[in-house]
Amino acid sequence: MTDNSARLDHVVLWVRDPVASADFYEKAVGFEPIRVTEFAAGEAAFPSVRLNDETILDLAPPSMAAGMDVVPGAAGSAGHPVNHVCISLGAQAFDALRTRLEERAVPLSDFSYGASGARGEAKRSFYFRDPDGNIFEARHYE
Repeated sequence: MTDNSARLDHVVLWVRDPVASADFYEKAVGFEPIRVTEFAAGEAAFPSVRLNDETILDLAPPSMAAGMDVVPGAAGSAGHPVNHVCISLGAQAFDALRTRLEERAVPLSDFSYGASGARGEAKRSFYFRDPDGNIFEARHYE
């Protein structure tokens, strides 16, 4: 990948309780929480969680949707659901994620094998939902 390649910067997820969601993503999924204290103190519009050095998930309350309806000719598009977000992990991190989710009784799909993605065919993948119903796929390639 070159420095001028497009990269995913962030995804906005609509969540009922951003603080609880940040806690879920930190403890169950293993992502680093950002601006949670500031959000709780009313100093930030929403918290986020960091997937890696370049990508975050913004955890936005639905009350923000009206202010984010910015695409001309697409009234009501803010808050439109996304089918799922896929996260790619190393094999050990993939197994650790599944274990943490199982420990928290998060419903999980069966494994799938050989699913096509950005880096070719994944060895294994599975799906899970966060507390707000956002669907994630976790996969590993090696």
